[in-house]
Amino acid sequence: MGSTTRPELAGTHGMVASTHWLASAAGMAVLEEDGNAFDAAVAAGFVLQVVEPHLNGPGGELPVLFAAPGGPVRALCGQGPVPAGATVEHFRDELGLELIPGSGLLPATVPGAWDGWLSLLRDHGTKRLDEVLRFAIGYARDGFPVVPRLSETIATVRELFRAWWPSSARTWLRDGAVPAPGTRLRNPALAATWQRLLRAAEEAGGDRDRRIDAARRAWSQGFVAEAVDRFVRHPVADSSGRSHPGVLTGQDMATYAASYEEPVTLPTPEGGRLAKFGPWCQGPVLLQQLRLLEELPVEYRDGVATPETVHHAVEAAKLAFADREAHYGDSADPGVLPELLATGYTDARRELIGERAAATLRPGSPGGHLPRLPDFVAEGRGAGVPPDPSGVGLGEPTVSPNGDSRGDTVHLDVVDRWGNMVSATPSGGWLQSSPVIEELGFCLGTRAQMCWLREGLPNSLVPGRRPRSTLSPSLLTRGDDPVLAFGTPGGDQQDQWQLCFWLAHARGGLDLQAAIDAPAWHTTAFPASFYPRGWQPRRVLVESRLGADAVERLRRRGHEVTDAGPWALGRLSAVGRDPDTGMLRGAANARGAQGYAVGR
Repeated sequence: MGSTTRPELAGTHGMVASTHWLASAAGMAVLEEDGNAFDAAVAAGFVLQVVEPHLNGPGGELPVLFAAPGGPVRALCGQGPVPAGATVEHFRDELGLELIPGSGLLPATVPGAWDGWLSLLRDHGTKRLDEVLRFAIGYARDGFPVVPRLSETIATVRELFRAWWPSSARTWLRDGAVPAPGTRLRNPALAATWQRLLRAAEEAGGDRDRRIDAARRAWSQGFVAEAVDRFVRHPVADSSGRSHPGVLTGQDMATYAASYEEPVTLPTPEGGRLAKFGPWCQGPVLLQQLRLLEELPVEYRDGVATPETVHHAVEAAKLAFADREAHYGDSADPGVLPELLATGYTDARRELIGERAAATLRPGSPGGHLPRLPDFVAEGRGAGVPPDPSGVGLGEPTVSPNGDSRGDTVHLDVVDRWGNMVSATPSGGWLQSSPVIEELGFCLGTRAQMCWLREGLPNSLVPGRRPRSTLSPSLLTRGDDPVLAFGTPGGDQQDQWQLCFWLAHARGGLDLQAAIDAPAWHTTAFPASFYPRGWQPRRVLVESRLGADAVERLRRRGHEVTDAGPWALGRLSAVGRDPDTGMLRGAANARGAQGYAVGR
């Protein structure tokens, strides 16, 4: 494949890798000020809300995996639940919907990112809230450079803003025009919201923890919740083709708090344990894929996966994601995950991987748990429907003019000189999928679109339950030490692109940067998590750097291969640490000319 796009960074003080250089720089600035990895992650996370508003925002959600040397991996869940008023009866019977819209106010869940970041800062950081929030406030108040994809996203939904969402038009258009790449864009209303939250913290007095908790209350029980409650009462246009008010209330926000939970971990043949969030989200599909591939050949030649490796990985993904559709969700049987990862079940599923591309959705029955599928899937109504408007999914948002978005997320990884490690995949609150609450400077998330409008499924729409999120950070430990944190944006592709990275790094022997740069692939052979929930049973997207011969050999196996271009799939970042030497490493994706790792 030749040299990498960038060197793998190495140092001893700290590493920050993320999907935007300004966030990475802010996180590193905190490390230089003797902050730890948790402080740096919070600072970088808030900057991402400003500089990548098409990929995440204050009204979104936050899953974080983290660990300190000598301690277990912990999971902090900042994914807000479905509101109390969001019932199947209301959506399906009263509103006549078959699918939850992908835009507007109806799919809003309780915003969880603010409480998640502040909980991480309070419990594990060392800095005051104003010390980590100042970078984001400065960019929101004074402006930040518009990246090309942000400009393209605003251009796609410009007419929606003009016709139906005037608050978004006033926030994101400049004299009615789309901000050009490289120009400076400001969001003074968001800066003012954060400054007001900081004043609430200062007025509370007391120690650092007391002030952070006061800022949490000002959000969930104060002026932010009051503004959200007022705004959602007014109908707005959404992707159903009609206008609806939302169902989220201030009371929903007042009763929510981010929570800690135990991750699921899997020993790997390469050594160590890989941690993911549990099956309320899609996280364990990476573990299932790795188990399926344990006894199948994986080979890299000159940094490129062989066509046989790609074939096996794609077929493993089909089986794992079929199980995701049938068995994952916040209402899933808690006993199903051990069965999904059990040796006997994995061995039986591996036997289904043949020489030809499978053309049907094949969920299994782990431990006798029968698959439960929505009628929309069981009857094949989404089969053949493109799962995103572009058909590619770049790890950037694929956006329709009505505001529907897929594959839109950010990611960050941090390791400090003490060995603390953080992996986070914030998302939601995208500027293109819900109108701006003008007095706050941000919009609500639309994560509830991932739930099904049928009772009794693992991922049914149920008040108080979390939607089955695609957000999926990863963290590897060896012994009692965290050694690798990684992740990517990309919606349903997140745990496929992470598989590409893992295979290249752990089994192909490539360093972090080379593994990120290695040609990637994914399949769309299972129902998409995003509206309109389509899938294409044999379709595989590959980067052309796999080689023309590899593409032809995949086609001969029955795959419908689409060449996505040489540098199109994935936006991974990663940081690592060698516990024996204390050496730190970092790398970030060059695709899209946006992600960067920094460190020393």
